[in-house]
Amino acid sequence: MHNDVEYVFRQDSDFFYLSGFNEPEAVAVLAPHHEEHRYVLFVQPKDPEQETWSGYRTGVEAAKELYGADIVHPIQELRENCLNTWKMRSPLLPFGRDRQFNDLIVSLWQRLLHTYSKRGTGPEAIVDSGFVLHSLRRIKSSAEREILRKATKISAAAHLRAMEFAAPGRFEFEVQAEIEHTFRLAGGTAGLSLHCSLGAECLRPALHREQPPNAGAGITLN
Repeated sequence: MHNDVEYVFRQDSDFFYLSGFNEPEAVAVLAPHHEEHRYVLFVQPKDPEQETWSGYRTGVEAAKELYGADIVHPIQELRENCLNTWKMRSPLLPFGRDRQFNDLIVSLWQRLLHTYSKRGTGPEAIVDSGFVLHSLRRIKSSAEREILRKATKISAAAHLRAMEFAAPGRFEFEVQAEIEHTFRLAGGTAGLSLHCSLGAECLRPALHREQPPNAGAGITLN
């Protein structure tokens, strides 16, 4: 967020795959060997005033019911409650691409290492979760396959619309806007899996053009 401007949110793909939770500021802890809480979810608590500006929040109580967690905490309690689930000696497999979050995980793990000799429990190492998680994500359920088919149809329709719309005198960003417009009309979400990248075959610099591509120039779309 920059002052009063919020940027489009897109959930981390790995996190969404495991939890189905599609809101920012959320953390899932999977502890299969924990005696009581094998799935712990941390989310933003309900706040009607903030939700007026930033959108609906599921909240702590509803998240437990809707997403199947054994227990749900406010995200503000992550630091104090996360350590309670890290009792086994198996490796810690964090997932996420947020540097601030990863720094927090490392700092908490280091705290546990300092007391490991007294307790004899806790994760002994940190392992990249991608080695396990990404192999699982290659196996698609019937529901996931149906979503992929729908996304493919929407993408194909957007490409066809781009070919119809592109014409001499139109900038690349106009074609891009038409593509994304087609996505949304067909039911696509704001969180694109890959942002549009267009470039015309011409000698002028690709950015900040003052004139549209020349007639006859091809447009490469990614």
